[in-house]
Amino acid sequence: MQDKDSKRHLLIHGILLSIFLALIIFVSIKYAPGITRLISHPDKFKEYLASYGPVSALIFILVQAIQIIIALIPGEIVQIAGGYAFGTALGTLYSILGALLGTAIVFFGIRLLGYSLVRSFISPKKLEKFEFLINDPKSEIAMFVLFLIPGIPKDTLVYISGLTPIKPVPFLLISMIARLPGLWGSAYIGAHLQKKEYLTVWIISGIALVLFVVGLLTKDKIIEGLHRLRRYR
Repeated sequence: MQDKDSKRHLLIHGILLSIFLALIIFVSIKYAPGITRLISHPDKFKEYLASYGPVSALIFILVQAIQIIIALIPGEIVQIAGGYAFGTALGTLYSILGALLGTAIVFFGIRLLGYSLVRSFISPKKLEKFEFLINDPKSEIAMFVLFLIPGIPKDTLVYISGLTPIKPVPFLLISMIARLPGLWGSAYIGAHLQKKEYLTVWIISGIALVLFVVGLLTKDKIIEGLHRLRRYR
């Protein structure tokens, strides 16, 4: 009886995994290139959103959610386009809602389908680098730091998060709060780009680039420090 239940469980798991992967591959092939081209031209993207009238904000939220699920779409460009279309405050709000939706879908998808799904998207090398999170019952602080630091791949963290012991609500709150400065900065750039205030755009973009480079250069030391912190707890 247990063997039958085990086989049935494996079969259902395999079917669900195949469906999830097929959906992501389908959306990636059919929509990701078009979305990337569209958001690369903020004027056209704004017109596209406006064509949906009262539900334009919902369409943007869905685009942001898709970006979280499909890492091929550049997140910063989506968020800049949101600021261009809606302004800093609303662009930030809609980006947060979209990021929350996309992150929740990935998180619960991983909780349902487990390691086999993560392995389909994350290389073994990246998995090994963040393996300490998977076995850490108190990974909230590490998660917050990693989501906060520019240059650390957020898509990897989102997919790995479902394998950790962290509870859904704390994780979603942590990831959104830590992402807020970056989302706000991108929306701010987009809003001022729309106003043709190019000096402000260059200044904020320059600051963002410096922070990104610093994060990129120091991320390995930060991850190593979090490793040591876990060992000392």
